Amino acid sequence: MVLRLAADAVLLVHLAFVVFAVLGALLALRWRWMALLQLPAAGWAFGIEMSGRICPLTVLENRLRAAAGEAGYSGGFVEHYVLPVLYPAALTREVQFVLALGVVAVNAVIYGWLVFIAWRRLSASGRDAPAHRAGR
Repeated sequence: MVLRLAADAVLLVHLAFVVFAVLGALLALRWRWMALLQLPAAGWAFGIEMSGRICPLTVLENRLRAAAGEAGYSGGFVEHYVLPVLYPAALTREVQFVLALGVVAVNAVIYGWLVFIAWRRLSASGRDAPAHRAGR
């Protein structure tokens, strides 16, 4: 029972990581320092998808499930609703490339917006600064 709960916890952490890698840049719109965590996460997700390797969280989860005596993902909310999101049945190399490019595209748009906002603020603050007069 404990191993199954641990496997479910790893699965939920995995899902949270995927969501953070894809959409975590939205948090950087509010907290700029979040980019220091999110960009490496997005890079990792991109790298895993492009390389075709298996994420270490998947390996850990499968080992925990095997140790718990489970052969697959049957029954329960987590298995029924969360697993298909992380492990779609039609996951091919081509789909992995699309997912990798999706991670980059979503993050590029969000960070592009963040840079645009910062640029506008800097431009606006430069116009509002008092002009210095020569000779004073």
